[in-house]
Amino acid sequence: MKARPPAIAAALMLMAACNPGGLSRDDAARVSAPGIDARAEGVDGLLVGHRLMEAGEHDLALRAYLRGAAEQGMTTDVLSALGSVNLKLGRLGQAERLLRQAVDQDPRSVPALNNLGVVLMERNQIGEARLIFQQAFAADSGASDSIRENLKLAIARSEGNLYDTTRVEPAFSLVRRDRGQYVLLSQL
Repeated sequence: MKARPPAIAAALMLMAACNPGGLSRDDAARVSAPGIDARAEGVDGLLVGHRLMEAGEHDLALRAYLRGAAEQGMTTDVLSALGSVNLKLGRLGQAERLLRQAVDQDPRSVPALNNLGVVLMERNQIGEARLIFQQAFAADSGASDSIRENLKLAIARSEGNLYDTTRVEPAFSLVRRDRGQYVLLSQL
């Protein structure tokens, strides 16, 4: 079928009316992402890391904690957080080293003590884990149920007194700090 000249002329006129440059400046400004404010405060790397740990994103949490270390230095909180994430990633040697550094910096750091006890239990160093859990329990004044349960389990294992073998063994709980306070993470 042969194209009709008036139809072709009408199509060309419609195409000529189109804007070949894309969106106008006003339209482009409405659909583009906002710029970055270089003067704004960033979110604390430790806080981001804690949230990622709760979400089970341990590799991303490690990156966030490392950013927190770059921002704040190797504080007790940073060392404890790095030790905790390494424990979750199965890097027991690194976790133990970092948590021992945290305890050396602050011997009354409940999160660092508890997490070090967890690492020692995982490495089957029951006697030392029991002592560390006792220190964490004393530093916490016995206020945390999770630390109490960790200590009870370490005592039972060190004495070989697992009374009820049908009972499911509780998972050890990790502890973290957030700006001078700590929150217990439950493994339930």
